[in-house]
Amino acid sequence: MKAVVLERSLADKIQIVDVEQGSLEPDYVRVRVKAAALNHRDEWARKGLYPNLKDGIILGSDGAGEVSGVGSGVSKGWLGKEVIINPSLFWGDDQRAQSKDFGILGIPTNGTLAEFVDVPSDRIKVKPSHLSWEEAAALPLAGITAYRALFYRGGLQSDQKVLITGFGGGVAQFATQFAIYAGAKVWVSSSSKQKIERAISLGAKGGFDYLNEDWVNQAKEESEGFDLIIDGAAGQGFANLLKVVSPGGTIVFYGATTGNPEGLDARRVFWNQITIKGSTMGSDQDFEEMLDFVNRNQIHPVVDQVFELEEAVNAFDRMKAGKQMGKIVLTP
Repeated sequence: MKAVVLERSLADKIQIVDVEQGSLEPDYVRVRVKAAALNHRDEWARKGLYPNLKDGIILGSDGAGEVSGVGSGVSKGWLGKEVIINPSLFWGDDQRAQSKDFGILGIPTNGTLAEFVDVPSDRIKVKPSHLSWEEAAALPLAGITAYRALFYRGGLQSDQKVLITGFGGGVAQFATQFAIYAGAKVWVSSSSKQKIERAISLGAKGGFDYLNEDWVNQAKEESEGFDLIIDGAAGQGFANLLKVVSPGGTIVFYGATTGNPEGLDARRVFWNQITIKGSTMGSDQDFEEMLDFVNRNQIHPVVDQVFELEEAVNAFDRMKAGKQMGKIVLTP
């Protein structure tokens, strides 16, 4: 089968190769991939910035397709089913935090950027019928991350004022859509006017250009402060988030793409009763609740662009450049 594998000796760091399929383990299923989506962790692997990298590994965490084979311990009733894959591995039994064995499909195990992928049978769920293959592939990793950050860690309530930073990336896109459908008043931040306009078209009340030195004052004037902020950047922008969150409000971080914050205004945190929480991908419970939320509200993920598997380098380069509005999808 054709697959996108890591090969750090090459200029592009990835290549399309033919990979031999082995036999299925008893509790595994084989999924014929109809569509797979990129995540930043795939690009970080290409840059060599992710742990446990090994050349020859098939990249990709997100995917949807048809079950084409089942192991001896799996019901044959799954054969031919249209499914979506939960990329979270070995979360454990504690909803509060992942186990020491936690992992994500794609690194260091073979992932979804291939014609077929073998996964444990408990990692598949029936694909939401209202989603196309491309939309379904876009959902899993970013969807579960956004859902957990908003609802479990953030405790989102309807009518709250919410700020989603970095709109345009997958998690921020889903967090914006989920919060809007939950009845929150949502604003976004982005350095792109077009991305802000896209968020408004989805139902956001407005947006702020975080490169504008006056964006904090604009945000205060429009919102009078946010009850909840969902952020994946951290870095120098952290200080501004503390200025726009309401007293008693919460900031949830699911990433730190711009690095660690430089210093902490502890006085502002304790005086304003601010809660700061970390969040990651979620548990099996989070994934099931996220799928139910998407089904009930008939939510459609925003797909940026679809590439064929052979165009993987172009797809990765688009993510590297940060040009995407929504999820980048590949089809075998």
